[in-house]
Amino acid sequence: MIETSMRAQMARTIAELMDDDPRLVMVLCDISVGLFDEVAAKHPGRVINLGIMEQTAVSLAAGFALEGFVPVVHSIAPFLVERPFEQIKDDFCYQRLGGNFVSIGASYDYASDGMTHQAPGDVAILKTLPGMEIVVPGTAAEFDTLFRQSYADGAPTYFRPSAQVNRVSRPVRFGQLDVVRAGAAATVVAIGPMLDRVLEATEGLDVSVAYCTTVAPFDAAGLRELARELPAPVVLVEPYYAGTGVADVVQALAPAPQRIEAIGVPRRVLRNYGTAEEHDAALGLTAAGIRAQLDGLLASTAG
Repeated sequence: MIETSMRAQMARTIAELMDDDPRLVMVLCDISVGLFDEVAAKHPGRVINLGIMEQTAVSLAAGFALEGFVPVVHSIAPFLVERPFEQIKDDFCYQRLGGNFVSIGASYDYASDGMTHQAPGDVAILKTLPGMEIVVPGTAAEFDTLFRQSYADGAPTYFRPSAQVNRVSRPVRFGQLDVVRAGAAATVVAIGPMLDRVLEATEGLDVSVAYCTTVAPFDAAGLRELARELPAPVVLVEPYYAGTGVADVVQALAPAPQRIEAIGVPRRVLRNYGTAEEHDAALGLTAAGIRAQLDGLLASTAG
């Protein structure tokens, strides 16, 4: 069984907030139920386990939101995002309701359970929804900070914790890029848990590194400020489908012509079982794999 520090932090954060915010309710789908036993006993009626009925869970959460509550729905990523996608779209985004969707397991933290438990496309499809906010923390402490900053902001918000984490938490702010390193040859945007491997991969390179934990709304102004030395390329390093954030970069830097590259999970069926680390190695998403791709990019740019 996979247990992550981010998942444990999710339970602690929500339990603490429920003590202070009577609007907060938790809707579970038979996942992480044991982590909420104590808070369910403390706040009866505000922690509900519907079992494996994710579409119903999202619609129930929308009902709570209509009555003035702030709901949180939690399950494994493919079952929280892809299975009830229409309910998220119709019941939350189209109704302009606030609520929170907290997953575990993406992109392939549950790779040993096969393709049905993988979700490298979760962020890509949620980005099609109007008003959807998307948060990809890199550590447990960052999840705590970002959740507290945005859980009650009145928008539907997707939080994407993962089993893979960065070693050190950054001073993250919702909606803002964090500039970790400045350089001239390229701007590398590392999303969430990709930061550590990006820092290792760019060691000795004259590149800027920006850390992104709020994917939507994307910090366009922050990227424009960092990447003002055009036409140096911008490289996105994403823990989900490669290219998911390219449109945000294009929009941020328009109308200037810009070379944009994306490093992430390839858009193909991942048929292999194994660990998340084995998938990263096979897909070139280790520090060494990212460095090889960056070296090729910078060489072609210099030429």
